[in-house]
Amino acid sequence: MNNAHWLLPEGIDELLPPRALQLEMLRRDLLDQFNSWGYDLVSPPFIEYLESLLTGTGGDLDLRTFKLTDQITGRTLGIRADITPQAARIDAHQLRREGPTRLCYVGTVLNTRNDGFAGSRSPVQIGAELYGHAGEESDHEILCLMLKTLERAGIDNVYLDLGHVGIFRALAQESGLDKQQELALFDALQRKAVSEIDALLDSYGLGADAHRRLTSLASLSGDDALERARHLLAGAGPAVQSALAQLERLAALLVEQRPDVPVHFDLAELRGYHYHTGVVFAAFVPGLGQEIARGGRYDDIGQLFGRARPACGFSADLKMLMRLGKAENLKQTTGVFAPAEDDPALRQRVDELRAEGRRVVVALPGQTGDAGTMCCGEALVKQGDNWVVKTL
Repeated sequence: MNNAHWLLPEGIDELLPPRALQLEMLRRDLLDQFNSWGYDLVSPPFIEYLESLLTGTGGDLDLRTFKLTDQITGRTLGIRADITPQAARIDAHQLRREGPTRLCYVGTVLNTRNDGFAGSRSPVQIGAELYGHAGEESDHEILCLMLKTLERAGIDNVYLDLGHVGIFRALAQESGLDKQQELALFDALQRKAVSEIDALLDSYGLGADAHRRLTSLASLSGDDALERARHLLAGAGPAVQSALAQLERLAALLVEQRPDVPVHFDLAELRGYHYHTGVVFAAFVPGLGQEIARGGRYDDIGQLFGRARPACGFSADLKMLMRLGKAENLKQTTGVFAPAEDDPALRQRVDELRAEGRRVVVALPGQTGDAGTMCCGEALVKQGDNWVVKTL
């Protein structure tokens, strides 16, 4: 027999009992936390017109997005690979509030390729976005909410990587690089290929100061990166100095409120470079070589929706958070097994237990399998005229 009909595509997974319920309980718990911080839940569609999904995000998201033709309009549709642009559209076009707007979301996204979150092409993206405020205080709020989210999921020993895409962008502009040169240098910086960076800068014919500053970015990582950056990037323009000052103020806020969380800096880490405009960050845990949550500032993403509001946010894969979190943080429901008897008192007791939030499985006449088979650790047993719950 050919079992290929039952295989799932590579990178596509499904959850079975009891993990599916655990994921749902974690989802509810984290949304309750977002609500307690003042973040309003939105639920964007799984599919929409392609141009809306890709607005302001650059080419990376385009390559990750599944595309199809709308049989009604003939226009190209996209299956969302990231909910962040959808939240930006809602803020800019649907809500149109003047003051700060806090939104949160959770939903499945689909990627044409693995996006780095646990090798899945169908992560359940959960996140929060804050629109309408451009200061370090809103970056700090999003970072603290991300840390609380990871803690709520039962994940310990988190450390942060902080960077700022504005530093490289400003240095490239000051040096007069064209778009092709900037992208080639960007690619080399991501790989920290120092010899390749030197060769590219030599070919661009830059002055000694511009060459030195751009080359130094590859080495500006670690706990003391900001201190060294002040020396190595001395003489750079106001945009670079402003970005460094923003990182310093944000780091000071984190030290003040979250001294327990180690913070590392990497000024060559330019994740989301094509749409991020300021601070970028990611959360890691020891022993896992990939980020477990990420985010940053992306002030221009709403421009084509009619409002380029300041914006920052973070996202994570809910399924990864569940896998990494402590099992004891997920509530385990013990089922109560009820016999297949036509007794009004039994039916009433079953209704009472369910109203209390208990899980009750009622046996069906002639069924095979006992309480254990039905994943029940307790059973309703008749004592006199009453039905009582007994541990098995």
